[in-house]
Amino acid sequence: MLDRQSGTQSNLATMDVFLMVRRQKMTIFIDAKEDTTILELKRMIAGIMKALPENQKLFKDREEMIEERTIGDYGLNAATAKPQHPATVGLTLRVDGEWEDLEIAPLSQPPELPEVMRTQELTASEQSV
Repeated sequence: MLDRQSGTQSNLATMDVFLMVRRQKMTIFIDAKEDTTILELKRMIAGIMKALPENQKLFKDREEMIEERTIGDYGLNAATAKPQHPATVGLTLRVDGEWEDLEIAPLSQPPELPEVMRTQELTASEQSV
């Protein structure tokens, strides 16, 4: 955005932050702005999961995120949370009045390449050198 008084670019618009909200085996991809509060993020999740914000806890590096703070306060910004490598945020829910433990199942790994394909891959890489 151009600042008319000084004639220079100002950074009033905040950049997109790409998040991967993980709970057990579930993953939700959300993009938000750096100045989005944690409460606003919980409301986005509520729209997807139908779990009220007061029944959600969000975690960054196992630290509970405080509703009044922003995503940027936790070091989540356009440089650390890119579309091709989103930042991970943990989610727990209150179920029957009790908070569940933070549990994030590991992402699955692709199967090992068959022997036939491995030799083709090696040949291709040797030819490119």
